[in-house]
Formats: sequence, structure tokens, C-alpha cells
Amino acid sequence: MFQIKTFNAIAPEGMARLDNENYRINESEEPDGIILRSQKLHDYDFPESVLAVARAGAGTNNIPVKECTEKGIVVFNTPGANANAVKELVIASLLLSVRPMVQGISWVQTLEGANVDEQAEAQKSQFAGTELEGKKLGVIGLGSIGAMVANDAYRLGMEVTGYDPYVSVDTAWSISRRVKRAKDLKEVLTNCDFVTIHVPLTEQTHHLISTEELMQMKQTARLLNFARGEIVDTDAVVKAVNEDRIAGFTTDFAEEKLLHNDKITVLPHLGASTEEAEVNCAKMAARSLKRFLETGVIKRSVNFPNVEMAFESPYRITIINRNVPNMLGLIASEIASLDVNIDNMVNRGKDDHAYTLVDVSETNPDKIAAIVEQLSKNEGIVRVRAIKRDEESEF
Repeated sequence: MFQIKTFNAIAPEGMARLDNENYRINESEEPDGIILRSQKLHDYDFPESVLAVARAGAGTNNIPVKECTEKGIVVFNTPGANANAVKELVIASLLLSVRPMVQGISWVQTLEGANVDEQAEAQKSQFAGTELEGKKLGVIGLGSIGAMVANDAYRLGMEVTGYDPYVSVDTAWSISRRVKRAKDLKEVLTNCDFVTIHVPLTEQTHHLISTEELMQMKQTARLLNFARGEIVDTDAVVKAVNEDRIAGFTTDFAEEKLLHNDKITVLPHLGASTEEAEVNCAKMAARSLKRFLETGVIKRSVNFPNVEMAFESPYRITIINRNVPNMLGLIASEIASLDVNIDNMVNRGKDDHAYTLVDVSETNPDKIAAIVEQLSKNEGIVRVRAIKRDEESEF
């Protein structure tokens, strides 16, 4: 029986994936897994029981990922589950940035009299805008969201340039061949009428757009940030807008400095706020967590590599260890010393840690417990777990 703790409201469709026969929700303060959305866990005292944390969303800056890694806690996210929701909001924001529809809607509500139609017709020119067709859009970051924005913007008639030195092969195949690839960030900033950001927040992307980058943009250009607030230097962008170095800024991340400025549009973090996105994120988070707890398979983790292997043996040993030489040999030797045969084995490393799956033919629970105990004594091993194969598992 697995104990799961939730923070925030998680869509029921996602939680339904954790069946009542094998899972209990919020019944223990020593959970095996955690599912959350926006709750900040930096001050959370993780119980030793926690094996994994699943974020129903793409960003994980509300989770102390480094601390989790050191403790052998696998952190999952749900990349792509909210991509369509964010993409639609970006496209809507592009339209709103060139067509003052909101201002026009508000103005019409102030009209009075029997000739409202004539008043509206006579003064509509104050809300005239421009069109997106033929304009140049720069997309920084071509992951799930960036790729969808690029493709749909092209379908709207925009000239699209994308920049992402780390674009995956799978994503590259999904991007229209009509989307031009930029060789560097400067090429995007200097040539585009609109620039939209879709990169994760890391040490390298913190204040990716600051004074120097804003100075490279056209004075008529508009910047959009639907990734993470800290990727854009707030002080720098406010100054750039006020000094007419760029035409405007749209962001999904509210901050006091950005308010009450006619050239800045601030949304209340609506990116993934659709019923569909919340359900998709919850389903993906629950499935990743369930698969890991029941089989040890890691897929879509931010701190450990993807590790998959068919589970066909009576038991599986999962090992999180330091990524140092001869660790695989040590693991195999320790298991062999207990007269246990290894059926299959896979290992993947990421940065300072590695993850190993070892399937064994042994059926004696005492011997399996001895393997866990023996391996746990090694200083290079962070966490060891034994999983008994469940023939009724969906995995």
C-alpha cells in the first residue's frame, strides 16, 4: 500500500489513476509520494519515507530539486501537458498587443443614448490597430510550448524565427520547416517585431533578458514572457518601456513594479489555467508517480535520467548512487555474494548521480531484504529499494 500526500487541489481525473486497492491519499504524514501544483516546498521537512515528488506542471522552481537529489528523491514534472493552454494564451496576447480590443470593449460600455451605434462608428478609429500577418516573431526556446507557438504563428502568416541550442530531436521534427533557425539570441532580438520566451528557469536563464538584450531589440518590438518571471529583468524591462526602447511588454507573472503602466500588460498567471490543462497535468503527474512506485521506471524526471526496462523478474532492485567509477561492478558483486542471479540490469547517469535497475530471479524475500541491507551500507549508494512484481499492474 502506497501513501500519497497532495498539496493544492489536484484534478480528480488525475487522482483517479491511483487506485484504492494500492493507494491511500492524505492519510499519513510519512508518504511514499507527493503530488503538488504551486505549493512551495523549500521549507518543507521531507520525511525519509518520500521516494518521489510529482509536480502537475512544467516548472519545478517551487521544489528544492538539489536537496531532493541528495536525499534520493526523484522529482517529476509534466512537460507538454499544459502546452496547448499556454500556446493559446500567447497567441491571444499577440493579438491583443496589436488590436486594442480590451480598451474598445471598456469604452463602448461608457456610451449612452439612442444613437450608441453612431457614436461607436464615429469614434472607432481611436482603437485602430495593426495586423500580425507579415510581422516577424522570435521564439526563444523550442520545447513543447515554443514549438507549438512557432507553428501556429506561422499559420497566422507571421515570419517565425526560433532559437534553442538545446532543442530535442523529437521537438525538431514537430517544428514546421518554414520556421527559420537562428544561430544565436542576438539574431532573434535584432530582427523580430515580437519576441516570446519559452525556456525553463535555471541559473543560466535567470535574467536572460536584461538591459543589454533589450537594447538590441527594435524600438517598435514587443516582448512576451510566459515562461518564468525571473527570466526577464523586471527593472530593466520597465526602464526600457518607459524610455521607449521597446514598444511594450506582456507577462503572465504579476509584480508590483509592472503595474499601472499602459505599455505593460500583466496577467495573473493564467498560462495553464484551463480545465483541460489541469486535468492533463494531473493525469501525467499521477501516472509518472504510479509507474515509478510500482516498477521503479523513471520517465520525465528533472533530476534523474530516464531509465526504462521491462519488468519480468520476480523482484527488482532500484538503486540511486553517486556517479563514480566501478559502482556497477560493486552492485553486481554484492548481489552475487548473496548467491543471487541477475536477470537484467540497466544504468544511467546524470550529473553527480546515477540510477540503476537490477532484476533478479530470486523469490526468497529474506534474500531480497539482505540485498537491500548490504547495498545500503555502501557510502556511494544513496537509496536502495526492492519491488516485488505485481502481475496485475498496468505497467
